[in-house]
Amino acid sequence: MSARTPAAGAPAAARLTGITKTYFKPDGSILVEALKSLDLVIPRGQYVAIMGASGSGKSTLMNILGCLDRPTAGRYELDGESVADLGDDALSRVRGQKIGFVFQAFNLIHELNIAENVEIPLLYRGMPRAERREMAVEALRTVGLENRMGHRPNELSGGQQQRAAIARALVGRPAILMADEPTGNLDSSTGQSILETFEDLHAKGLTLIMVTHDDRIAERCERVVRLADGLLKSDTKGGGHGRAHAARGGA
Repeated sequence: MSARTPAAGAPAAARLTGITKTYFKPDGSILVEALKSLDLVIPRGQYVAIMGASGSGKSTLMNILGCLDRPTAGRYELDGESVADLGDDALSRVRGQKIGFVFQAFNLIHELNIAENVEIPLLYRGMPRAERREMAVEALRTVGLENRMGHRPNELSGGQQQRAAIARALVGRPAILMADEPTGNLDSSTGQSILETFEDLHAKGLTLIMVTHDDRIAERCERVVRLADGLLKSDTKGGGHGRAHAARGGA
C-alpha cells in the first residue's frame, strides 16, 4: 500500500483521525461497525477516488466527509476546522460553505431556470440577488453553460444538466467538491466530457473526492482509496497525477 498522506500539520482539505461509525439496534446492541478507527488525510488540491464493494463503508465515509453524518468516535478536520462535534446548525453552515455536491441524478429543480438553480446555495446564505447572479454566471462560464442560463433543466441534454449541477456545486467556492457516481446516468461520450471537466477543475487546484465503482474512472484520479469492511484496504496512486501536476505547472 502506497499512501500519500502529508506530515501532521501540513495543509489538508480533510483530515480524519480514528474515525469510527457504529450503528446500533434499538436495544443498544451493535448492528454494524461501518467504519473502524479510520485514518485518512486528503491534501488540498488532490483528486481522490473512493472505491469499495457494498457494505465496505464507502457511503458512510462520504457522508462523514460531506458533513451529512457524524462519526461515533474520532476527529474530523475540514479545511482546518474540527467539525465532528458540531451541532446541527453549525454542521449545516459548514457543509454549505465548505462542500459542493454533484450527484448521479443531477437533482435540479425543473421549475427554475439554470441560473436560478445554480444560485440556490447562495440564496440559503442570504446573499443579495445581484451578487448571487454574478457568481452564478461565473460558475456557469466555468463549465461552458453561460449561453444556457435562461433554459430550464428539461431543455438541456443530460450532460448539460450535469454541468449545471457542477456549476451549482462550485458557485459557493467550496473547499471540496464531492461527486457520487457523477457519470452514472450519462452515455460514455458525455461521461467522458464530464470527467474532462473534473480534470480541468483539478488542474486549477480544486480538491475533488469522487465515489465510483468503475476502475477506469478511478484510474483517471490522482489517488485511489479502497475500503473493505470499514477499513482502509489500499491507498494507491492513480493515473491522473502526472496530467494534473503538469497542468498546475509542477506545483
